[in-house]
Amino acid sequence: MPPSQPVSEGDLQSRDTAWMRRVQQGDTEALRSIIEEYQGRVAANIARMTGAGIDPEELAHEVFVRVWKSAHRYEPTARLSTWLFAIARNLVLNEIRYKTRHPAFSRDALLEEGHPEAEGPAANTNGQPDAALLEAELQEAIDRALQALPEKQRTAILLRRYEDVSYEEIAAILEVSVSSVKSLLFRARATLREALSEHLA
Repeated sequence: MPPSQPVSEGDLQSRDTAWMRRVQQGDTEALRSIIEEYQGRVAANIARMTGAGIDPEELAHEVFVRVWKSAHRYEPTARLSTWLFAIARNLVLNEIRYKTRHPAFSRDALLEEGHPEAEGPAANTNGQPDAALLEAELQEAIDRALQALPEKQRTAILLRRYEDVSYEEIAAILEVSVSSVKSLLFRARATLREALSEHLA
């Protein structure tokens, strides 16, 4: 059996456009196909944008609810994933604004003291941190550094690094110029290098 050929960008665009045209006509199976294709990527992107305290799966579900309700507005001028990430970003910003106006005790705060789950990964019994612990510490440092970035810098670096989104598409999502995207990425990378210098030395 011959090896499967990679799907071209044009073929993906045609497939996604066909799905969205069917969704615009009320086809729930087409929406299901879009969800199966993109839910994991959308949820992962939301998780990286928000950090702890916001359920990425719940927000990802809301993204596809918005797709269904706003299907009539979709025009295939860019990749479907670009539109999905733009919807996700708006939902994340709305959720963050809501939580800022309506603070509540977080699960992390409740577990800070006096609870086994708050203890974190167990140290190696010989007193030396093992590779898994060091890797976990590095990932936590990366997550903290990402969350400390200004929102547009964080979104730009996540879309470029994890989703390989083009400068033009990032510009469309953030509603800025391509040159502004390049500037955001430059500043974000410089800040991350500085924040992670002790871990990457």
